[in-house]
Parts: sequence; structure tokens; C-alpha cells
Amino acid sequence: MLVHYTTFLFRGARWRVLLDNAGVSQTAELPSVVASARLVLVGWFTSSVTWFRMGDAYRAYAYTEESGAPLARTGGTVLAERVMDVMLVFVLLLAGFLLVALDSENRPSQLLIVIGLVLVVCSLLGLLAMQIFWKQAAALLPKRLRRGYVSFHQGTMRSFRTLPQVVIFGLLGWLSEVGRLYLVVSATGLEVGIGLILFVTIANALLSAVPITPGGLGIVESGIAGLLTLAVAEESAVSIALLDRSISYLSVIIFGAVALAYHQHRVVQRSRKQAQTSEQHSTGNGHTDSH
Repeated sequence: MLVHYTTFLFRGARWRVLLDNAGVSQTAELPSVVASARLVLVGWFTSSVTWFRMGDAYRAYAYTEESGAPLARTGGTVLAERVMDVMLVFVLLLAGFLLVALDSENRPSQLLIVIGLVLVVCSLLGLLAMQIFWKQAAALLPKRLRRGYVSFHQGTMRSFRTLPQVVIFGLLGWLSEVGRLYLVVSATGLEVGIGLILFVTIANALLSAVPITPGGLGIVESGIAGLLTLAVAEESAVSIALLDRSISYLSVIIFGAVALAYHQHRVVQRSRKQAQTSEQHSTGNGHTDSH
């Protein structure tokens, strides 16, 4: 459980760097690493209880609610983060596949590798098109939307500054999840190679992205159990899948709900503070006018 939740600290640290790269700090205070991790957890919670992975968009909105940061630019950092994750997922998935192929006669399906490669190509082409045609796209938009699109574009493209630091934090975040599954398997006393554990963990990320059910519920469990049958009996594979998901899904709903409640508390506090400041400003102007 502890190893799993370090992923939020690493992902929070990465997102904070992306926000700084995008220039969000010029208009709003950057969140601390802990606050960033909390907002990432809120996003995961939202994705776990809604369809279409709404958590990514809600995380940007939640940060905007707490800090007053521009939503479009913040949303651009989330898009850049997703593109980086797609590339890291493909590299780790390929590494896991090669380790399994070298260590065992039973190779996992190559379909996930193909899907990962397709996602990488589509992401890179999307970024390239966004960079080449952004001026033309902005010109087609109404003036009300144009400024927001330009801010979103800048937030996305500028996020890729300090790329080595961002990649390291992202890699550590994924390895935390690999460590979680490794410890779950070790707790059962079963023997599963590190290559398969790596492959299963990253395949889990691809399966959870399928927007058919909230958080990939039902799909991920079947996928984990199916892949683990390459090394253990079916009953044992199901046990591991359920134990792992009790941490990566069920506990996220529990702790994520707490994080969401705290977020709402922060938003109410900020609203009250703004109202008091506005009232004091209004009162001060009234005194000046009377004089």
C-alpha cells in the first residue's frame, strides 16, 4: 500500500514541474509536491467512478478552483503528461515483453505491444499537427475561444522543457506501481518473474484506459488474471488480481474521496477569503468617496 501511494508523490512532483515549465506560476502559486499529489489522487478517484477517464480534466479544473490558475494552460500540461505517459508505457511494456520472452517459453500476446505502438505514433502525430497548424486552428475559432486555445497550446508545448527531470519522475511513478504488484505476488508466496510482473502492471495501465467501465472495472481484473496464468494457476492468478486491485482501485476510491472532500474545503475557504477581500476593498472605497 505504501509503495503504491509513492506513485502519487512522484506523479505530483512531475506535474508540478510541468506547471512551472508551462508558465502557470506567472499567474498563480504553484502547488507543493504534496498538494500536487493530492490533486493527482483526486483525478484518479474521479476516473475510478466515472466513464471516459474524466479525472484528468477534473484535476486541471480542481487546481484552477484552488489557485485561480488559467484552466486552458493547466489543461495543456495534463495533455503533455498523457503523451509522456504513452511513451513511457510503450517502452516499459516492450521491456517487460522482452524479459518474459527471454525467461519463458510462454510469451504474452503481442497485441498489447501493437496497441502501445499505435498510441505512441498517434500521440506524436497529434503533437506534430498541433505544433504545425496551431495558428490556422486558432484563426478558425471565434475570438472568445481563440485566447483559450492559444493558452492551451502554449501549456502543452512548453511542458516539454526540462524533459530529463520529467521523464525520471514519470519513470519512478510507474516503477512504484510495478513494486506494488511485485510485493502483492511476494505476499502470496507464488513465483512470478519480474519481466511478467512489469508487463502485467503496464498492461493494466492500457486496460484501465479503456473507457467502457469506470477505472477499467472488470476489464483490468480479467486482463491481469489472464496474463498471470502464463506463470501460475488460474485460481492463484485471480487471487493476485483481486488483491492488487484492492490497492490500485478500491483504496483509491476510499482515500480519493477523502482528498476530494479536502479539495472542496479548500475551494470554500478560498471563496470566503475572496469575498472578505472584496468586501474590505468595497468598504475602503466607500470611506474614500465619503472623504
